[in-house]
Amino acid sequence: MAGTLYLVATPIGNLEDITLRALRVLGEVDLIACEDTRHTRKLLSHYEISRPTISYHEHNERERAPLLAARLEAGENIALVSDAGMPLVSDPGYRLVREAIRRGITIAPVPGPSAIIAAIAGSGLPTGQFTFAGFLPPKRGARRARLAEMAATQGTLIFYEAPHRVRKALADACEVLGDRPCVIARELTKVHEEFARGTLSEMLALTGERTLKGEIVLLVGPAVGDNRFKPVQGSISEEVEEIMRSEGLDRKSALKRIARLRGITRSEAYRRMVADS
Repeated sequence: MAGTLYLVATPIGNLEDITLRALRVLGEVDLIACEDTRHTRKLLSHYEISRPTISYHEHNERERAPLLAARLEAGENIALVSDAGMPLVSDPGYRLVREAIRRGITIAPVPGPSAIIAAIAGSGLPTGQFTFAGFLPPKRGARRARLAEMAATQGTLIFYEAPHRVRKALADACEVLGDRPCVIARELTKVHEEFARGTLSEMLALTGERTLKGEIVLLVGPAVGDNRFKPVQGSISEEVEEIMRSEGLDRKSALKRIARLRGITRSEAYRRMVADS
């Protein structure tokens, strides 16, 4: 009989933020697959859990996924953990889950701490609808393109960001999205936890005054007042040509961008472009 793959959420900072179920599962499984075994052993030692561990991270998951799936298929129960929070959310694990599903192995999420949920809950920004977009691209052109694609997205936008890139991300977001409400949630659940609230321009000024350290969640609220998103009403053909010239995109990619900004399908954008010609 095949075993079970447990996806176990671990603390994002404060070691007390772990569920009773997570502790039980970690203490009972045959093996714990860790993003960083040294990091996870600190948690296990704190709760006096002594179980075998194996590394499973972005650099070895292609090789490790089938090996772990085979052990699951042979009847072992395995817990997958990341360094912090829920596995697979901006962390490794997708390949293993897909391989386990392919082999008919049971997947059991063990929910718990999440930087995304902690950040949106404490931000003071609208929580009825939000979009988590992971890390923004490190290069300016790609980052601005991603932000432009999300300009018409409803609700609060949530990103993970590295401390050394947060100022650049704020500058691009302010220019591309307009000066929207913004919150920087830093070092959540840790000793130096901080919520800095204001607008994108105010947070940009803040990062110019002091260096922010630690794990950062960047939240951008919906546009308000004069910054509210307004669909462009000009010629789609002209906009496509302009984006192709200025950003070096091909026609298909430029048309896709325009469709997202206008909140219409690509086929509808194409139909309008042909009508404009």
